[in-house]
This record gives sequence, structure tokens and C-alpha cells, in this order.
Amino acid sequence: MKPWLINGLLLAMVSSGLFIVKAQANAKTELNITIDGLKSLKGQVCISVFSSSKGFPSSKNQAVQARCLGVTGASETISFENLDPGSYAVAVIHDANIDGKLNRNLLGIPIEGFGFSNNPKILTGPPKFGESAIIVSGQQTNIRIQLKYFGV
Repeated sequence: MKPWLINGLLLAMVSSGLFIVKAQANAKTELNITIDGLKSLKGQVCISVFSSSKGFPSSKNQAVQARCLGVTGASETISFENLDPGSYAVAVIHDANIDGKLNRNLLGIPIEGFGFSNNPKILTGPPKFGESAIIVSGQQTNIRIQLKYFGV
């Protein structure tokens, strides 16, 4: 076989392999979140998805995606699309009075429901990003978050 033909075939094989790797690297994924334990149909549930500890869990302006939806039942499901595969942490509040924040009593204890990905144990404050971090990969990732209610 001629050397230029062999080189051409090798170049074509390598190029097609690089294309496949690049296509996989650029693949986006979907995160489906089911929120359980909503105690009332009042208000809205607000979800923020963070890709780093910056702003987690309370600064939805630092989230890669954030959305609120009206409460229709004890469980709600929401999807976040076009996420890069990677590590994320999710924060959820049941914003019963629709003021866009987690309300607290005089002692600083939340009076509205809240939850985080990985459902970490809450003792004296919000979890760190690493405690709530999940891996989002493949075509889609499904998680469940159980809301907690204190001070109600």
C-alpha cells in the first residue's frame, strides 16, 4: 500500500476518534429533582443548583440554575437541563409566603421548609457544599430531597 494512503487512513481514524471524544466531552445532562415532604399547598418551592461552594446554599444569584414553581402536592418534581456533567449541590426552600427567602424566627431557626441534595443531617446550620454534592452525569440524574421543617 502506498505510504500517503496509509497516512491518510491513519489521519482519518485519529480525527474521527477525536471527534467522538469531543462530542462526549460537550454532552449536556439533565438533573431531575423530586422534592418530598411539602407540608402545605401554600406558596412556592424554590430550587437552586450550585456547581461550587461559592454562594451555596443561600445565594441563588451564584447558582448555575434556579427556579421556583407553585406547590400543587406533597411532592414536586422539576428538571434542570443543559448542565455540564460534574459535581453539583442543590438547595430547596418551601417559600410559603412567596417572599423569595427562607424565613426564620427570632432565634434564627427556619420557619419554612428546606432541604439539600444528599439529605444531610442538619444540626446547627446549613451543610457545606461537599456534604450536599452529587455527581450529575450520563443522559440524566435523578435525586430526591426530603424537606425538613423546624420552628413551625
